[in-house]
Amino acid sequence: MLKAAVIGVGAMGQHHVRIYNQLSSTRLAGVADADQEAGERIAQLYHTAAFTDYRQLLEETRPEIVTIAVPTRHHHQAALAALEAGCHVLIEKPIAATKEEAQELIERANILGRKLMVGHIVRFDPAVQALKARLIMGELGRIFEVRCRRLGPFPVRIQDVGVVIDLATHDLDMIRYLTGQEAVRVYAETEQRLHSAYEDILVGSVRLADGTIGVLDINWLTPTKIRELTVTGERGMFLVDHLTQDLYFYENAETNDESWSAISLLRGVSEGRMIRYPVHKYEPLKAELEGFIQAILEDKPVPVSGEDGMIALRLAQALVQSGREGKSIAFNS
Repeated sequence: MLKAAVIGVGAMGQHHVRIYNQLSSTRLAGVADADQEAGERIAQLYHTAAFTDYRQLLEETRPEIVTIAVPTRHHHQAALAALEAGCHVLIEKPIAATKEEAQELIERANILGRKLMVGHIVRFDPAVQALKARLIMGELGRIFEVRCRRLGPFPVRIQDVGVVIDLATHDLDMIRYLTGQEAVRVYAETEQRLHSAYEDILVGSVRLADGTIGVLDINWLTPTKIRELTVTGERGMFLVDHLTQDLYFYENAETNDESWSAISLLRGVSEGRMIRYPVHKYEPLKAELEGFIQAILEDKPVPVSGEDGMIALRLAQALVQSGREGKSIAFNS
């Protein structure tokens, strides 16, 4: 069993504690939170030790794996301390506040021989995993567009970043993960309507190296939660509903095993069958932590690397810059 600890037991961190406590492959060594009352409440619930100073947690409990779930501005310092203490580290996204901090964490983990994983939890949605498998098998043909809608009310827990860094990082990672392509250009329209310090609405686009277009529709202004992803290609469109973990396929009736060149010249696109695929429901965070633990026990690459996290952060920061400056941001190949 691996000794596990969690630094930061707020909205997300407390769920890491719960799952580490459930898994047969981990033993909960302790938690740390600057809010003493919050830390002690979670520690009492799961019969473990509580600390207000994460350095003391690391020194006294000597955990082997650590989740970092503190506010973004503290990710670098806390993760670096955990790596230096000999721990394998999972950092809740975004990986850090800046690209420079992210790069230092990646380099330090490599030097120390520790695993560094970033918690891009949406990858572990069972419907996303099912979609990825079907895309790999070529069931959609060539991909034209990936469209992400992540709408809902403002979360009071978020104080140090805007909607782009907090939410768009999920979908930027999804676009890369599902297509296997890197971004060459981004453009964003952003506004600050209700949030006191940062943007709370984003409409953005991402152009990928192969010409695929990513579209982002994200805000903290919608009085109901919507979490949807669509992938449109030659043979139709896949739809993932993240809230229900459902996967649908809307068929282009004109395909019928013919080549896309013939379809585009002669007929185009028309409505065909709608298929709802059976997806085994599973908690994404549990799957994420199981993947992290398996990578450690089997000494293989983590499912979401530090580099993956740094690219998502870089793209999100470019969207913030684009929205501020009103121009597209291009990346060198």
